Amino acid sequence: MLKNIPEVISPDLMKILMEMGHGDEIVIGDGNFPAASLAQRLIRCDGLGVPVILDAILKFFPLDYAVDHPVVLMALPAGNTTQPEIWKQYFSIVSKHGERTEKIGYMERFAFYERAKKAYAIIATSEKARFANVILKKGVVAENQIP
Repeated sequence: MLKNIPEVISPDLMKILMEMGHGDEIVIGDGNFPAASLAQRLIRCDGLGVPVILDAILKFFPLDYAVDHPVVLMALPAGNTTQPEIWKQYFSIVSKHGERTEKIGYMERFAFYERAKKAYAIIATSEKARFANVILKKGVVAENQIP
């Protein structure tokens, strides 16, 4: 056991997060996301939702400051203008961890799938909300952080 590690972060997930380098990406997929068929490395977080995993990861996972969108959500289909309720939770979680919500980007579903294939790992959750998928791009931990 270790201190201050969120209990939803399994040893396998912690290992993956520690292995990742600057610019590597991790996907947190909802329950409908085709995680197993797309993943290079699959981490199962059955019984958990995306917000709890996102919050736990962002406690210690630096986001890449050098890109426009270190957080990417799966965009709504054309013509759908009703923002998913879960996105409000994401904005709140991202803000809580000191990140600017304008750094959150959106990607069309099939482009999101193609990007997910290249991700270092995919986390499969039991999230039931639609369009709840998130990509995080890892930044750096440095002695002198650039704002």
